[in-house]
Amino acid sequence: MAIARKARCTIGTEVWIATALLHREHPERADFDVAEIMERIKQEIIVGEMRAGVETHIRQMCVANRKRDPSRLRILFATDTRRRRLFREGDAYDPGREGGKIAPSRDDVPEPYHYLLEWYGSAYARAAGDTQRKDPILALRGLGREMWVGEDPDGYVRRLREGWE
Repeated sequence: MAIARKARCTIGTEVWIATALLHREHPERADFDVAEIMERIKQEIIVGEMRAGVETHIRQMCVANRKRDPSRLRILFATDTRRRRLFREGDAYDPGREGGKIAPSRDDVPEPYHYLLEWYGSAYARAAGDTQRKDPILALRGLGREMWVGEDPDGYVRRLREGWE
């Protein structure tokens, strides 16, 4: 669908829009192939043509859990070598990307796609937090901490090692 163009729509914003559209269109899927995201960008014609650097953004520059080189963007998360999904708070990321943009600002997104920002904040990103709270392994965090109150770690290890040869 051809829409009114915005000069501020960066390649990173295009990548975010295309990936968000894929998530909305295929809620049963956890991630998408790099080629699928590129094809979705081509279909949308957000800025009029496929710009150089789109594939590099999808493979590296927008990927939170890839080494910063040079971008700090945390728009995508690599689930495999060729697969990506949108980044969510709580996902692991390269420390060099700390503070990097997770989603585009409303001013940088063409108006017909503003609904994706609302969906991301209210449904997609929040769903990750719900999953982490319900995860039985994550629920074990802090279990038994009262047993160690006042215990000196070095003294505990010394007691365990008494009688070792």
